[in-house]
Amino acid sequence: MREVLDLGYARIDLGREARQGLPEVVYGPGKTVEQITGIVSGLLAHNSGPVLATRVAPDTAAAVLRRVDGGTYDEEARLLVWRPAATGCFSVMVVAAGTSDRPVATEACAVTSAVGLDTTVVHDVGVAGLDRILQVRGLLQAADAVVVVAGMEGALASVVGGLVRAPVVAVPVSTGYGASLEGVTALLAMHASCAAGVTVVNIDSGFSAAMAVHRIAQARPPADHGGSK
Repeated sequence: MREVLDLGYARIDLGREARQGLPEVVYGPGKTVEQITGIVSGLLAHNSGPVLATRVAPDTAAAVLRRVDGGTYDEEARLLVWRPAATGCFSVMVVAAGTSDRPVATEACAVTSAVGLDTTVVHDVGVAGLDRILQVRGLLQAADAVVVVAGMEGALASVVGGLVRAPVVAVPVSTGYGASLEGVTALLAMHASCAAGVTVVNIDSGFSAAMAVHRIAQARPPADHGGSK
């Protein structure tokens, strides 16, 4: 099989599914409807797994879906999906500190679900009321991986990192007032977490967190899947 499909405006990496277990994902911003349509069609024709396009605006998504059959669109996650994977036994819990963090958490949840991970999401369990996260402690500890989405000072990642033994992937969010620096404060705080081993991805990138968890799941032997810590 050809490793690259040259469309002129894009060179599609056809070998990524074999290398990483998932076809190349389309980043929507900056691309025209025609370009997204062409790339998605190429991926669908040459790969067997899920095909995703991220950060796609509603009007663009509607136009693409009219041209490429079989897709679905999650407006809150801004995610287009074709051929979602069947849900497996690797469990992921996505926790969001506040309601303002919901769009980023929704992206993480939608992507992990699309690639076949058994995903649960809990919103509004930030550290301003620690009893809220403690109320879902059992769910956290049963998950194979946890994605933590938080803005402001990003402290929720450290709290969760101290409660569970599973991998924790933290997403800093650009919510908060001036000193939050559009997510930079949360980013640095998560990197400086005293909970050892917390992984940190880019600001507002629920997609990156989902891909990190996907890699973790791919590396786990099937017999090891299924939660229970």
